[in-house]
Amino acid sequence: MKKSLHFLLITLALAASCGSPSKKTSELVELPILGERYVDDNKDTVYHSIAEFAFINQQGDTIRKEDMVDKIYVADFFFTTCPTICPIMKKEMLRVYEQFKGKPNFQILSHSIDPTHDTQALLKDYAEKLGIPDASTWNFLTGDQEKIFEIGQTSYLTTAMADELEAGGFLHSGAFLLVDQQGRIRGVYDGTKTEQVDRLLADIPKLLKP
Repeated sequence: MKKSLHFLLITLALAASCGSPSKKTSELVELPILGERYVDDNKDTVYHSIAEFAFINQQGDTIRKEDMVDKIYVADFFFTTCPTICPIMKKEMLRVYEQFKGKPNFQILSHSIDPTHDTQALLKDYAEKLGIPDASTWNFLTGDQEKIFEIGQTSYLTTAMADELEAGGFLHSGAFLLVDQQGRIRGVYDGTKTEQVDRLLADIPKLLKP
């Protein structure tokens, strides 16, 4: 399925962690559902949603799409040796973690795009150095690199790929993606900009169940 023009523009804008989605997104009481949609034979609207996945977190547990059912989560893509935007992204994601940690229906999924280096053991050490003692809220994920690239680009509609011309050898978006209980993308935020993450912090409670 091809990306909608709207989402393609968002992806291009965030690919180098620059650009800014419309401020109107966070002002809406009801957050939009992003991505392409179609009407099926029963005249029901079918929305773009995240595909099935299975990745390993820092504790060695397999995290699957079904584990996110009835939960909302924030997803991003990074690698631990990233010399550019990743340290800023993780500093901003820590703000999200601190505000919502411990809520049983909220998760963070950070996907490493360099799984050869970012093994489960290394991600566990990385998480602990960030002050994340376990994976109850924040999962640092590793797995098959091509599957991580694929889900990043086709499901999350963001940039995640190898690129020898880029610092660190990878090109990835600085986007934080807000995903609802049905696996639908409800917001895209530049994870390198404090004001964008402020919007994310304001939008998450709109989806959280009481």
